[in-house]
Amino acid sequence: MQAKYLNIVKEKFLSIALLFCFTALAASAQVQSSHILTHDVLSSSSSWVDRYVDSLNQYKEKMDTVKIDSDNIYQEKLFVLIPPLTYFSKPIRDFLDLNVQSADTVSDGILNRALMNIYLNYPGLVAQTEKTLADQSIKGLESPKIREVHPNMVERVSPKPMEPDIISMGVYLKKPNFWTLGGDYYLQFLQNYVSNNWYKGGESSYSMLGSVDLQVNYNNKQKVKWDNELELKLGYQASKDDSLHKYKTSEDLIRYTSKLGLQATKKWYYTLQMIAYTQFTKGFKSNDDFVYSDFMSPFNLNLSLGMDYNVNWLNKKLTGTIHLAPLALNWKYVKRLSLSTNYGLDEGKHTLLDYGSEFTFDLGWKISDMISWKTRMYGYTTYRRTEFEWENTIVFKFNQYISTNLFIYPRFDDGASRDEHHGYLQLKEYASLGFSYSF
Repeated sequence: MQAKYLNIVKEKFLSIALLFCFTALAASAQVQSSHILTHDVLSSSSSWVDRYVDSLNQYKEKMDTVKIDSDNIYQEKLFVLIPPLTYFSKPIRDFLDLNVQSADTVSDGILNRALMNIYLNYPGLVAQTEKTLADQSIKGLESPKIREVHPNMVERVSPKPMEPDIISMGVYLKKPNFWTLGGDYYLQFLQNYVSNNWYKGGESSYSMLGSVDLQVNYNNKQKVKWDNELELKLGYQASKDDSLHKYKTSEDLIRYTSKLGLQATKKWYYTLQMIAYTQFTKGFKSNDDFVYSDFMSPFNLNLSLGMDYNVNWLNKKLTGTIHLAPLALNWKYVKRLSLSTNYGLDEGKHTLLDYGSEFTFDLGWKISDMISWKTRMYGYTTYRRTEFEWENTIVFKFNQYISTNLFIYPRFDDGASRDEHHGYLQLKEYASLGFSYSF
């Protein structure tokens, strides 16, 4: 019974409010549509309209500051009757629906009948439609609905990246190799024949020369460099005028050079250099049985501490090193005591140790594709005696395997025995033709 009583009260209150609103709206419509009203009539009703507008503003301020709960939802629905009126499609649908039971549906039915009355009898009061209201982003009767975003919506909409097929590949890490290997080989011959009745005389001779030059170098491209070079030369010659020796050596050398350098600048290195050299076999002169040289007679070992300069001139055609050593140690050993005095040693002594300064030039100049020049200049002095050597090899290459060599080798040594004709100056020269190979 109590619920039924509340429903009757609400219907009566709503009827009175609607009757009041209809009266105001009809008066406003008549004022707007009729242009025959006088200024006095408008002035007499202006105070009543002002009070009505003030009440609406107060009610609006109250609704803006007070939170509307479930008990005031009915009052909130009354805003649809406040001008400017809007045409809604919902009253038509609810008006045709006969299933009205709850209190909310009853109140909705009263509002719908009021709106239907205005739509049918006073269509001029309708200022806008529901669609226009939505386009102007004006809030309607119902609270805006929050659109739910499904968790998998992004996965459905966003394009999936195409992943390429992964091919398993083995990773091979190569350890850097700081070693380089190079070398030169050649085997050359020289033949000279002169008949016994040749009008100018002369001597027939035959010669053969083999040479191996191996280089094994280390360079870590940072600070350390280690160069190693092994030179092997052996040559024989035969002449009819030599009745004691069928063959004798024309070239005989075993020499090993090693340089250990620590980089100081881009071109300069602090360098410790070692040079060791001797020969393979005995050395003779024509028609003479005396042994002038032999294996380990002499043997020279030179250690020097200084600096190396890397030469890279003439557009990388002239390359090599220049070694300057203010501190050097030279050890000389002669196995045959009979040769001690010939190499600056005291009679009956096998060894000689002295100190001094040393320099070495090792340069190569590629003059053209067919001509190249290789030179080695060596000097050592104790400031009491001096050794100086200058080896020059000029190579004429006809092709990759055929070449001609011109070798010129002047030497000065004031520690050896003085010659009556040449003094302390010595000279060796030869030319040869044969096979060669470089790598």
